[in-house]
Order: sequence, then C-alpha cells, then structure tokens
Amino acid sequence: MTRLSKQWLEHNQLGVAAVAVLMAILVGLGTPAASPFLERAITPVLAVLLYVTFLEVPFVRIRQAARDKRFMLGALGMNFLVVPIVVFGLSHFLPQHPAVLLGAFMVLLTPCIDYVITFTALADGNAEQITAVTPLLMVVQILLLPGYLWLFMGPQIAVDIEASPFIEAFGALIALPLTLAWVTEFVAGRSARCNRWEQAMGWLPVPMLGATLFVVIASQLPRVRESLDALLPVIPVYVAFLCIMTLLGRLAAGVFRMDAGESRALVFTAVTRNSLVVLPLALALPPAFALTPAVVVTQTLVELTGMVVLIRVVPRWLVPHSQ
Repeated sequence: MTRLSKQWLEHNQLGVAAVAVLMAILVGLGTPAASPFLERAITPVLAVLLYVTFLEVPFVRIRQAARDKRFMLGALGMNFLVVPIVVFGLSHFLPQHPAVLLGAFMVLLTPCIDYVITFTALADGNAEQITAVTPLLMVVQILLLPGYLWLFMGPQIAVDIEASPFIEAFGALIALPLTLAWVTEFVAGRSARCNRWEQAMGWLPVPMLGATLFVVIASQLPRVRESLDALLPVIPVYVAFLCIMTLLGRLAAGVFRMDAGESRALVFTAVTRNSLVVLPLALALPPAFALTPAVVVTQTLVELTGMVVLIRVVPRWLVPHSQ
C-alpha cells in the first residue's frame, strides 16, 4: 500500500465509515440470519483494529504519556465522578423498568477501553494519553460498577453482575493487541521484514474501523428492531449524554489547561462508553432482564453514529489547534 493510498484513506475516513454503516444497515435488515456469525466476529475484528491502532503510537511516547498525572486525573474524574452524576440525572427520563435502567446504567457508567483510541487518533487527538490511561480505566470500572449499580438500583442488582467477562475482554481487546504491537515494534527495529510488516499495517486503521462499524451494527440491528417500541424512549437519553459529556469534557480540558491533543482525548474518553465489553454481561443476565442487551446495543448504535460526527466536529470547531 503506497503512502498516497494511506493518505487517501485518512482523508476519507468519514466516507469509509458512512459506507460501512450503510452496508451494515442493509445486511442487518435484509439478512438477519447472518447476525450470529457477525456477532462472533466482533471481538476478533475489534482486536485487529486495536492492534493496528497501537502500532501507530510509538511505545516510548506511551511511557511518557503515562507520567502525565494531570491527564490521568482528568480522565478518572470525568469518568468516575462527573459521568455518574450526569447518568443519575438522565435516568429520571428513562422508562422506570429494571431491565431498561440496568442496561443504561451498565453501558453509561463504563468508559470505553477499545475504539476510543481509534476515534481519538482520527480526530487528531493525543492517542498516547488514551492508550496509557486505558488499563487504569478498565480496572477502576471493574471495581466500581457493582457499587454504582447497588447505589442506583439496590443491592440485589450487584449479585447478577460478574467480573469475568470484563477480565476476558481486557485480555482479548487490550492486553493481547497491546503486547503484539509492542513485540512488533521491538522486532521491527531489528528486522527489515518485520519493519515492512509494521509499515504495511499502517494503512489498516481506517478500513478496520469501517469493518468494526459493519460487524457491530449489522449483527445487532435485528435485536434492536425486535424491541424498537421499548427502546425509542432510551434514544434521546443517549443522545443527551453524548452532547452533555462532549461539552463537559471540553470544559474540563479548559480547567486543566490542556493542549489541543489532550483536550480532544479527554472529550472522547468522557463521551465514549464500553458497550462492546458490557454486551456479554448483558447477555448473561437472567431472563427477567431479556431487554437489557437491546438497551446496551442501542447505545452502541447511537454512539457510533455520534462518533462519525464528532471526529470532524471536535477538531474543527470544539477544539481547534488555535484554541
């Protein structure tokens, strides 16, 4: 793949995403029988996306980013102090049905640990900072989610939530791609063949983002369509969350006096949620919560649509280089 081809993909990332979403809608609505196969493809496709994304960020810069206590404090404060307050307020506008509330709380209270890196990079944000803070965000949400659910819904809810799917997802979506990327980068400095491999992987982030959008939407659209009447009241709440956290993330970045790259990274970590990792948890719930997975998937669809907009809006207007 030539440098020109890579640049074309980077400059037409929104078009690639739009085509992926359109194809996903056509397949999801026209061929619902493909849903189980596509659902099984989500984790490997997302793992490849993260691997090629990690390769775009030199590990020397990741180590440097991990020492930025200001960004770490901002990311933790936004996700585990500000977000719960916003979510609790928005929950009053949701149908007061336990399955709906549980799905909304599960997905909105858990910060994204996977494609947030890609979206931050696509918006020309500081992907190193996001990569450095991701393991910490994963550990903290594992520890705090049962407590938040107990606080918002009562003690019985926490009994139905297990940590094992989170741990498995961390291994498949963070630890493995990150380790493989580190090994690739290490060997590439000593092997011409591996260096060519690393260079070839450089054109994959945008196509893999399109592939991720396709498998997620196409596989889950039949599930959402079956429960559409019950899910319609949830959509405005998800849209409101996206808008509110975008503005609050930008405000917090100003308070911490972050530069443009850090500001964009803070906005995206404040907005994006861990829907792909939370979905296995929702699918493992008792039959009384059969609607919960659809509630989680609806957030995925709303967020992915919003991200297509934010990767252009954030760098152009909300956090321009000349801020």
